[in-house]
Amino acid sequence: MKAATILTLLSTLGSHCSPCYALAMDSRRVLVTGAGGQTGQHIFRKLLAKPGYVPIGSVRSEASRQALVEGTAGIGGPAIPEESVAIYDITGDDTSGLDELMKDCDAVMICTSAKPAPTGEVDEETKRPKFGFPNGQPEVVDWMGQKKLIDAAKKAKKDVHVVICSSMGGTDPNHSLNNLGKVTNKDGSSSGGDILKWKRKAEAYLIDSGCPYTIVHPGGLLNEPGNERELCLGVDDKIPGTSNNSVPREDVANVMIAALENDKYQGRSFDLVSKAVGDGVVTKDYSKLVESLTGNCDYSLGEIA
Repeated sequence: MKAATILTLLSTLGSHCSPCYALAMDSRRVLVTGAGGQTGQHIFRKLLAKPGYVPIGSVRSEASRQALVEGTAGIGGPAIPEESVAIYDITGDDTSGLDELMKDCDAVMICTSAKPAPTGEVDEETKRPKFGFPNGQPEVVDWMGQKKLIDAAKKAKKDVHVVICSSMGGTDPNHSLNNLGKVTNKDGSSSGGDILKWKRKAEAYLIDSGCPYTIVHPGGLLNEPGNERELCLGVDDKIPGTSNNSVPREDVANVMIAALENDKYQGRSFDLVSKAVGDGVVTKDYSKLVESLTGNCDYSLGEIA
């Protein structure tokens, strides 16, 4: 998005134009990237409905913005005020618009990620469909794009809390997710893919940035209702108390929002899964949840791109 377009959006947030901005002096301004996606939209919609927050959702295209505003994108829902949604493509070269968007933010929720899609081809060896990243390889989205967001947060002010929605599996360099979008070149080398390795690079960069941070590694994401399961935290792809490796997107959103409201989540990098519905006690106390966490993820394990 051009800087001028973002400036136009920001001008509509002035106190004379938007009642929500009148709350901004007493509320926390939060940028939610990837707000058109399913997990990002859960976070964005929850913050819109939550007193004390002025969220701005960012998407990468006008089509995504329109779908989000109309309530037809991702999880769907009621229409969203146009002034609450901005367009910014983190794969672009212009960072001036991002600086304006990040200005006065208290936190940024990073939910952007490279998204694999079938290429229409079949792997001759495995007979499985081939996947690519039509909207940007992981190196561009999950590393370079997230780096831009972290740099913008650091530039905006010293205490912007950066919360990343990442993925479990990072301790295993040979994880199947790393093979998505990977191609073998004529010289025998490979390129593309390695999404978990590029995510891990962005996470390590955030930890070293000096910004307050929380890094959440969800297990397999479920499009099922949240607030119905016991949640479990762990580190390094090991979760005590359950063998389950999945979690509803809505529960991921709840934990990421809890990270904004409880300082015990700051400076933490952890894995998140849920037990099956009916197994255990439904998690309601997110302070108690983080207190159950021992240690942080070890970035000497696995590989960083």
